[in-house]
Amino acid sequence: MENKDYNQIYQDYLEQSKQNAINEANDSIVDGKERIVAVRKNDDGDLIAFKTASGRELDYLTALTEAKAGNIAHIDVFHKYGRDILRSEPDGIKENNLDQLPEF
Repeated sequence: MENKDYNQIYQDYLEQSKQNAINEANDSIVDGKERIVAVRKNDDGDLIAFKTASGRELDYLTALTEAKAGNIAHIDVFHKYGRDILRSEPDGIKENNLDQLPEF
């Protein structure tokens, strides 16, 4: 019977996934979708607007509409607190989370 290092195989898989996510984060368009590169926050730290790699600035409602239509890469819309909320797809990379992006 072959002796496999399952932990190492899984770690290699995670590292490759992380590298793929980083490479995609550097593309302005991913699979025909724009990506968000910067955010604007209010005084409470809430996200209120987004800037795409092409330079478009989207208010929260427009970004929600575009995300629901599938026009923005790596963004999920979920319903909580009685409203729709934008969030980054969970990929294990903190640096590309919406809250971690640079402000504009």
